[in-house]
Amino acid sequence: MLQYRSPPLRLPPVPTHTIRCRPLPERWTESLTLPDGRQMTLRPIVPDDAEPLRAGFTLLRPDEVRMRFMYAIKELTPDAARRLTSLDPRREFALVVAEPLPPGEALIAGVVRASVDESGHAAEFAILVSHFIAGQGVGRLLMKRIIRWARLKRLDELYGDVLEDNASMLLLTDSLGFLREYRRENPGLIRVRLPLR
Repeated sequence: MLQYRSPPLRLPPVPTHTIRCRPLPERWTESLTLPDGRQMTLRPIVPDDAEPLRAGFTLLRPDEVRMRFMYAIKELTPDAARRLTSLDPRREFALVVAEPLPPGEALIAGVVRASVDESGHAAEFAILVSHFIAGQGVGRLLMKRIIRWARLKRLDELYGDVLEDNASMLLLTDSLGFLREYRRENPGLIRVRLPLR
C-alpha cells in the first residue's frame, strides 16, 4: 500500500455566498439556506425516507450512481432503501439534505452515512449529493458533520473508497485532511483516510 498526503490542490472557486445554517431543536438537525436561495433541511435519516430515497434515485444521472456505488445500478430496490434508512444507532449514522417537508414527503437531494467497521475503531463513509444542489458546499457540509459524528464516537479513523476519476470528491477529501492510499488489489479505487486522533 502506498499512502501519502497529496500536494495542495486548487479547489474550485468558492461560491460568493456560503450555506447559512440555523440549528433546529432536534439533534443533528439544521435549517439550510443554499447560496442559490433554496431552503433545505439537514437531519438524520429515518425509515420514512425509504420511498423518497427511491424516488430521488430515479433523478440521478448514471455518472452520479457510478461514483457512489462504484458500478451502474438501474434502481434502488425497496429492500435496499429500507436497509439504508433503518440504522443500528450503535454502529451506523446517516444524515440527509432534504426539502423542508416531513419525512416521507420530502425529496432527498444529498445523503452521507458512516458505519463502524468490525474493528470497532474506524468507520467507513459514503456520500452522494445530487447534481440539483451540487457546487454549493453541500458535500463539504455533510462531510464535516460525519467527521464530527466520528469524533464524538471516539473513533480512530474515518475512511472511504473513491473512484480515481471522481476528481471533485478527491479534492474535497484532500481539503479536509484525508490521506490517499492506493491499493493494488483494487485498481481504479483510492481509499481516503482521515486520522481522528
